[in-house]
Amino acid sequence: MLLTIDIGNSNVTLGLWDGQKWRLQWRLRTVRDKTADEYGIALKTLLREFGLSGAVDRVILASVVPTLTGTFLTLCERYLGLTAIQVRHDIPLGITVKTDNPAEVGADRLVNAAAAFHLYPGPSIVIDLGTATTFDVISGRGELVGVAIAPGPAVAADALVSRAARLSGVSLEAPPQAIGKNTVHAMQSGIVFGYVGLVEGLLKRLMAELNEPGIKVIGTGGLISIITPHTDMIDHVDPWLTLTGLRLISERQG
Repeated sequence: MLLTIDIGNSNVTLGLWDGQKWRLQWRLRTVRDKTADEYGIALKTLLREFGLSGAVDRVILASVVPTLTGTFLTLCERYLGLTAIQVRHDIPLGITVKTDNPAEVGADRLVNAAAAFHLYPGPSIVIDLGTATTFDVISGRGELVGVAIAPGPAVAADALVSRAARLSGVSLEAPPQAIGKNTVHAMQSGIVFGYVGLVEGLLKRLMAELNEPGIKVIGTGGLISIITPHTDMIDHVDPWLTLTGLRLISERQG
């Protein structure tokens, strides 16, 4: 059974693929100073709880948190007895990377682009709404031609609250209307509808620059559900796109 590990800035997402379907998916908090033993015990407990001890025979991981990359590589060897495949730009991905410096492209960007091109052959843009808001632009030839990165909605909301003495935190959900009649609704309007505007505006620019017919827009990430009800520019929503990309890349490694 394949264990996929996506180490993000806010969450570590784990998935178990049995060759036919996803058996389980878990989200753990990203704690940068947590040890391999602490994460290892958590993983072994999850596997034992679901009767899957000893079931994992392959591991692939993508990490954008350098301090945890080695932690999870050690975890896999110590607790699973396996050497994990680490996603990098120079392994078989199913796409080519056409940026100025492929080595600096985040592993999650590579994985999402690989998944998008496999699932939706042709040009596409992947919007990943999480700690950051990222746009991965994939050509019809299967090339990751570039990326746009903005702060995520939660990061923007936290920054607003930390810099404005009279504002406090609000839930990330749309208010009844864009014109806020109170402070909470005013902040929700700016954050939620503001991000809808950011997404739509940047998508139009990226589509114009890519200049290819039939561009598909795929949404993913833990916060994508905040904006999807308020825009018609997202064609598909796949919350587990990154895990799918990891599975596909794993299958290419022989």
